[in-house]
Amino acid sequence: MHPVITASVPLLEPPGWAVAQRGLFDLLDQAWRQFARDFTGPDGGLAYRDRLTSRDGVDDFYESFFNWPQLYLLGGADDLLAESERHWHGVTRQLTELGMLKDEYERGYDWFHQGESLLLLYFLCMAAPDRWQRRALRFADLYVDPAHGNYDPKHRIITRPHNGSDAERGGLFDGASYPWLPQEAATYGFPLSWLLPPGADEPPRDQDPRLGREMAERLGVGDTAVNLAATGLVHNALLLSGERKYREWIAEYVGAWRERAAANGGVLPDNVAPDGTVGGLLEGRWYGGHYGWSWPHGWYSVGQAAVVAAVAAVAATGDETHLDLVRPALDAIIANGKTIAFTESDSSLRSRWTVQLGDEVSTPTLHVPFRHDDRGWFDHNPMLMAVPTALWHHSASDADRWRLLRLRAASGHDWCAVRSFRGKEEAGHEEPWLAYLGGDNPDYPERILAAAQAQVRHRLARMARHKDRDVPEADIHLWQQSNPVVTEALVQLTWGAPQVIYNGGLPQARLRYYDADARRPGLPPGVAALVSGIEPDATVVELVNLDAQQQRTVIVQAGAFAEHTIRRVRHTVCRDEAWIGGLYDYGHGRPQVTEESMVVDGPWLAVELPASTRVRLTLALTLRGNTPSYRTPFDEYAEGRAR
Repeated sequence: MHPVITASVPLLEPPGWAVAQRGLFDLLDQAWRQFARDFTGPDGGLAYRDRLTSRDGVDDFYESFFNWPQLYLLGGADDLLAESERHWHGVTRQLTELGMLKDEYERGYDWFHQGESLLLLYFLCMAAPDRWQRRALRFADLYVDPAHGNYDPKHRIITRPHNGSDAERGGLFDGASYPWLPQEAATYGFPLSWLLPPGADEPPRDQDPRLGREMAERLGVGDTAVNLAATGLVHNALLLSGERKYREWIAEYVGAWRERAAANGGVLPDNVAPDGTVGGLLEGRWYGGHYGWSWPHGWYSVGQAAVVAAVAAVAATGDETHLDLVRPALDAIIANGKTIAFTESDSSLRSRWTVQLGDEVSTPTLHVPFRHDDRGWFDHNPMLMAVPTALWHHSASDADRWRLLRLRAASGHDWCAVRSFRGKEEAGHEEPWLAYLGGDNPDYPERILAAAQAQVRHRLARMARHKDRDVPEADIHLWQQSNPVVTEALVQLTWGAPQVIYNGGLPQARLRYYDADARRPGLPPGVAALVSGIEPDATVVELVNLDAQQQRTVIVQAGAFAEHTIRRVRHTVCRDEAWIGGLYDYGHGRPQVTEESMVVDGPWLAVELPASTRVRLTLALTLRGNTPSYRTPFDEYAEGRAR
């Protein structure tokens, strides 16, 4: 069915990265099972007896399992997919009973949080598209079909910041004022800060115009840039169905935002009034929308939503210029950066960077502003590498690669350092991974796998401490803070990709794998993979079969969605068995390794790995030559549907 090569280089001394990689798979298998025992009930829902009193919380339930089906796709246990599906259904029933969902979907909330909620669904669709297609298309139609009230095709806007399955849910909060806690006010400031003149006394919280009627009227209607993350939901539907309406909606909606950005000097604005005008409710300001440039997170929310939309638009239209939705804003914050120590910054994300920078918090390094308001640019942080890395990985362009090199040159902190931490995005190690791909961080695979092991074991200890705790509403982050599944290292090393954009992105992958014998996605048992080189037209990967008795067959796929074509493969071979020596020799010789080449001309290549063998593949690729979809190498008409 697919071109086949057979590995012939003997595996005599297994590389440390391969042993560590399979060890991580084994540990993760124990860990997710323990989490399920400690924190979930018989139906898969979380052990929670309290209520939810605000619009927040849906994401915190789903996030606790977001990367479980991703682990299955990487090669986790056979029963992990069914367990992930069981938890989705259990949590969905639970949230429906709590009044948070209607028809299995968020009643109405912002897309910073909806994007987080949906990662679990996206990975389930990727792992079992036939079972999840109907539901996923129904969810996407909430936005594509204007009858649901979420989309205005005349003005090409999503009609409100809080949107979803309940057309009656409007505004940003229930009650008279936004439930803004004192700690949040101290960290992020207030929306609509310009409503109070400088020097004005602080009004009582329930009488503050920045949090009450003015906020509802100015920020509770119209479109906001973070809604761009809704394109991830529609992109998922397009991959599942190929239907024209999803393609056209993405092109129309992203196209409208590109026009607004072009009219703003290239920088993406964050708000559109119901009549389609940027700044129409904010006295002409291009900034200040809900979850936009001013409040609360700025680039952290705007940048992620923009790259989700840009990648979706490229997939829908084939037009690579859609990535320019992101680039001017990214370059603007870099141009307004300054070199300071993090200890001197005005960052609103202190807990994140303190652990990520470790002992380099006092080292001067490039800080870029995440936010903008009437004062100009502020809230300086080290560069969040997820967005520029995703751009480069997708485009493979010289411009996006040179931006990464310039960012490294401007950084005072060590890009080769590997620190053991796990943020909510389950990412943050882009710098040492990029340094490894650049050729000057050779120990990275072993070190990131060790860091991943440390985080699993740390979270197992946290689970043991909190497993019998009655969780109050204020602590519903306990589950995601205890989730012991860590996948960033495996995604980087085996897929040759950054971790998924957390606020609603779909996975990126230069390569993915299928177990040919089990006819399922992921690396077979005992097989390890390491992508060591990513170039615009080539990818280098080594496959190792650690099993000393069992042959395995891996199908290598080019791209997360079979969107790339493998033109040719150059692979290592050992045709001379003289290395085995004679019967009475006390040792063995050195295997003589050469290379051979073969034409592939398709998205899939089968690799037979006899027991204790390894092979190094250099794959010559054509990027994005195929229509992306969730088809697999086992589909009966896969090749005919590939273009």
